[in-house]
Amino acid sequence: MNMSDATSRRPRRAGRLSPLVWGIYGFAALSGILHLTAVFSPRFADFFNRYIGAAVRAALAALTAWIPFSLAEMLILSLPLIFVLLLRLALRHYSESWRAVLRYCAGLLAGLLCFYIFFVWGFGTGYHASTVEEKLGLDRRPVSAEELEQTARYLVDRIAEERDSIAYRRDGFSVMPFSHTEMNDRLLDAYETICDRYSFVQRMHSRIKPVILSEPWTYTHIAGVYTYFTGESNLNMNFPDYTLPYTAAHELAHQRGIAREDEANFMAFLVCTASDDPYIRYSGYLNLYEYVASALYSADPTRYFDVLESISPAVRGEMAAYSAFFDRYRETVVSEVSGAINDTYLKLQGTEGEKSYGRVVDLAVAWYKTQT
Repeated sequence: MNMSDATSRRPRRAGRLSPLVWGIYGFAALSGILHLTAVFSPRFADFFNRYIGAAVRAALAALTAWIPFSLAEMLILSLPLIFVLLLRLALRHYSESWRAVLRYCAGLLAGLLCFYIFFVWGFGTGYHASTVEEKLGLDRRPVSAEELEQTARYLVDRIAEERDSIAYRRDGFSVMPFSHTEMNDRLLDAYETICDRYSFVQRMHSRIKPVILSEPWTYTHIAGVYTYFTGESNLNMNFPDYTLPYTAAHELAHQRGIAREDEANFMAFLVCTASDDPYIRYSGYLNLYEYVASALYSADPTRYFDVLESISPAVRGEMAAYSAFFDRYRETVVSEVSGAINDTYLKLQGTEGEKSYGRVVDLAVAWYKTQT
């Protein structure tokens, strides 16, 4: 028997972890320290998010941009197959002893920790950075019903300025007069304008990835998502046209390090209204109006209906068509589960959970005061 035969028959040391696994554990520990530092130091979070995080986000976006579909969606759809393959691997090669099982589990844990590492280095510190209102010099504070009405009327006037450039279908919805690729290009142009105005917004050439299973995905009530581990901004294409530019701008804001949901909503508004295209501006004004109008209705229904009567029939028809469209997806078990998961995730990042989306209203009112 030669030496190679003897080596191949030698029993493996099942309890020993590979240097790669130990390296991942060490890097995860370092990431935890950086994460905690960001939690307690907004200045450090600003530095890390603006420079190191920006480099990681740009690298991931560049690595996945050439793929014509959403890599994140494919990974999620492949989870059942991945689970079967991992189970088969465990049964064939790591089931001879408890030490082998523990070694296998340690390797799986290392794989999961990679997601945490990507989160910290690429995106997570943004939740603890200084706020957008601080960076923009806005005076954000609790708002009154009168302030909500004034802001809503201002947005209605801006919508009216764009309305004559918009075509509407017989079902009430407006029509985006260009392709989704062209929408992406126009949003990137608008982002360049915003980057010229505000140095804290990261410059990046990227694109929105359409979700293949957009219609089933609508049952989760998710219109878009930024997947930090692939660097992709993903868009649900099943939603009506007028929501798409605003939602795409929101996810592109996440891709540029704007982590908090209310701030990404407000950045989407700034980007859309900075566009040279009337339909993208219309999307920005109308989507922000819907947030403000919802808050106004809760604060004072009479003021809400007074503002609503001042909106053109075509725009009211668009909002009514959206409500009818969403009725089929409104009450689903899937949406309750996905909402609970998203709410928990956001609260773990120190925000108010899903309520944080609506906090864009405070930013809108503070911004309106600077326009008058």
